[in-house]
Amino acid sequence: MTEPNIKAIRLDERLIHGQGRLWIANLGVNLVIVANDEVSTSHIQQQLMKSMMPDSIGVRFFSIQETIDKIFKASPRQTIFIIVKTAKDVERLAEGGVPIKDLNVGNIHMSEGKTRLTNFIAVDAEDLAALKTLREKYHVNFNTRTTPIGNEMGSDFDLNGYVETH
Repeated sequence: MTEPNIKAIRLDERLIHGQGRLWIANLGVNLVIVANDEVSTSHIQQQLMKSMMPDSIGVRFFSIQETIDKIFKASPRQTIFIIVKTAKDVERLAEGGVPIKDLNVGNIHMSEGKTRLTNFIAVDAEDLAALKTLREKYHVNFNTRTTPIGNEMGSDFDLNGYVETH
């Protein structure tokens, strides 16, 4: 079984949007996998996201389990960007064997019961538990850049240190 050519994995509750397109262009990928159970069955959400993508980029909308089942079947020619909606989704991918070395945590919305870490990232107990598992069990390295350039406010937040101490 050959290792899939995953260029990056991004956690962003918005999934594909303007910043997501910047990542796709910067990474030079030819396949985007949106790994989310809800979106994998929502034709409307899929159509909206597809409309933002250039025709030259393949887009797949897989459930978390489909992603786990299919990722190792990817051709070595496929350069892959995986986008997930929640920290729990990333944890499930890791538990299922998807190789995750680095995770870009780009956007977890602020809501009641969450602690704001940056302008774009707020975590609750469930988020933190999933991130802790990713860090401790799977040795995932986090970064908090909202764009590939990474010079915006909050892009230098030490999420690795935060997860390790909380």
